[in-house]
Amino acid sequence: MKLNKQNLNRLAPGVALPAYALGDTRQGIAHIGVGGFHRAHQAFYTDALMNTGEGLDWAICGVGLRAEDRRARDDLKDQDYLFTLFELGDGDDTEVRVIGAIRDMLLAEDDTRALIDKLASPEIRIVSLTITEGGYCIDDSTGEFMAHLPQIQHDLAHPDTPTTVFGLLCAALARRRAAGTAAFTLMSCDNLPHNGAVTRKALLAFAALHDSPLRDWIDANVSFPNAMVDRITPMTSTSHRLQLADQHGVDDAWPVVCEPFVQWVLEDKFVNGRPAWEKVGVQFTDDVTPYEDMKIKLLNGSHLALTYLGFLKGYRFVHETMNDPLFVRYMRAYMDLDVTPQLASVPGIDLTGYKNTLVARFSNQAIADQLERVCSDGSSKFPKFTVPTINRLIADGRETKRAALVVAAWALYLKGVDEHGDTYSIPDPRAEFCQALVADDVLITQRLLAVEEIFGTAIPRSAEFVAAFEWCCNSLREVGVSRTLERVLA
Repeated sequence: MKLNKQNLNRLAPGVALPAYALGDTRQGIAHIGVGGFHRAHQAFYTDALMNTGEGLDWAICGVGLRAEDRRARDDLKDQDYLFTLFELGDGDDTEVRVIGAIRDMLLAEDDTRALIDKLASPEIRIVSLTITEGGYCIDDSTGEFMAHLPQIQHDLAHPDTPTTVFGLLCAALARRRAAGTAAFTLMSCDNLPHNGAVTRKALLAFAALHDSPLRDWIDANVSFPNAMVDRITPMTSTSHRLQLADQHGVDDAWPVVCEPFVQWVLEDKFVNGRPAWEKVGVQFTDDVTPYEDMKIKLLNGSHLALTYLGFLKGYRFVHETMNDPLFVRYMRAYMDLDVTPQLASVPGIDLTGYKNTLVARFSNQAIADQLERVCSDGSSKFPKFTVPTINRLIADGRETKRAALVVAAWALYLKGVDEHGDTYSIPDPRAEFCQALVADDVLITQRLLAVEEIFGTAIPRSAEFVAAFEWCCNSLREVGVSRTLERVLA
């Protein structure tokens, strides 16, 4: 059955449907960067609230700034912006659910002015973001906004036809200020430390270059809550679509697949109202820092610890690495010995239980999460997920070999050939630059670790870490992944 509004009540009984009338909703959120994670997370929670009869004025208008967003928009529009949330797990705690929280999607390519009008309209009270870790144009080595980037310079020179998220936001906020319309909350749902503070820094830096009084108005009127977001959401594949059709009879051009687990910890700092998400499981807090440190260092850090080694070994799915006892032992050692001693206590969370949950989640056979997805954009992920852990190990004078192995595995992964001689592409916007760093085996240490925007300054200055990195690189080349893991664990 083709998914659309007309066919909703003709879907199989096992498919959960919106408990609200789509026509009763009104848009209150604009979300920039509609992808799998947004649909499995923020749209999921908003839909859950609407199913209780509340929050119908918080429907979502999607926003696409990239050319590749057109297909997503077209797929959603063709099915009345409905999509299926298809949970996959090894237990029986999964559901299949049609979500109706997204009610429209606008593309910058089609009409930038209409996009600015939407963001400037009083009905939009929250603008949320999933624009990837690298989308904030912050230099990780200095923490400063990269105003020199060509796209940023374009928007500063052409403020009425912006192409970046910062140019678009400033154009809309300038319009709101001029009209006397209250500001919106700008809420990042990206997976980076202090995501709200990073968003604030980037937007204020852009605004200062564009319009100093506007910068001051934004500073005084816009809020930027930090958030910890968590749900494993693989890329939707053709096999996922066929599985949904075969098992549940739903013909969905762009379903979203995800694990049953979901978590959102959010600072309650909203300037223009918000949905009552706490009624459907969102945890509001005054300080998200301990939660995000736990999640980013344990979950995301462990993901990187597994994925590049797994890819070199020839595995292509996360659960394949977890089927290998060596990988599980290494992940546990990295979490227990390297990361956990760095974490503060997390209110309401038992860290041992959380780590056990991560092992179970990564082992999920049904979801078949792609290593390629987790490997992607490593040059942006390392400074956020792994480098802070290494810096602390160095500062505390602790063993660094397990953490050095993560970096060494990335270095060899960047060569684009696994242990079996199979070649693959590197999914990273800076792939060419990164691959040039590892082209000469003799110079890898000097070239790779010297990239300050990725590794900072402490790592290349640590003789102990450099020696551990070189040992790991040599071991991976000489005896391969499994034997190297055995050596490190010994």
